Amino acid sequence: MAQVELILLQRVEKLGQMGDLVKVKPGYARNFLLPLKKAIRANKDNLARFETQRAQLEAQNIKRREEAERVAERVGGLSVVIVRQAGEAGGLYGSVSSRDISDACTAAGLSVGRSQVVLEHPIKSLGLTKVRVVLHPEVSIGVTVNVARSVEEAAKQARGEAVGQAAEEDEAVGLEALLDQDGGEDEDA
Repeated sequence: MAQVELILLQRVEKLGQMGDLVKVKPGYARNFLLPLKKAIRANKDNLARFETQRAQLEAQNIKRREEAERVAERVGGLSVVIVRQAGEAGGLYGSVSSRDISDACTAAGLSVGRSQVVLEHPIKSLGLTKVRVVLHPEVSIGVTVNVARSVEEAAKQARGEAVGQAAEEDEAVGLEALLDQDGGEDEDA
């Protein structure tokens, strides 16, 4: 199938910068780039129109990027807590999706849509996970997602303490060591 030639109106990750002429598969152009106004078809009229508007588009892009950088500085190191039910081994009943993370970020004061949250795969276990939030095609921040059974457990995880089955195993090992010490002292006495 023939590829479609487009002019990018903004930076697209793993594709190119604003103003680049790119060739992509028709479905990618038709379903993603064109409807979201990230690109226009590369024909003689659109090339001429783009060149006349290029300075204006670049100025708008710079302004949006600077706003995104200011927001990134303000909320750098954001951490959100998501409370979910989980089994004894720490596996969630369900998963944490980009929608859950965007809702938690919005509640924490950073207004983002679910399409701005980049998840490699859904979060399916308790613990701390680093997630990337794209504020602008050229600006992204890291958000720490703390998935826990309760707010108290989330606070322990944030401090670096073990929770769940790992904590119980650590306590059991500590108790055994304590009993071994006590048992050894009684024999000496």
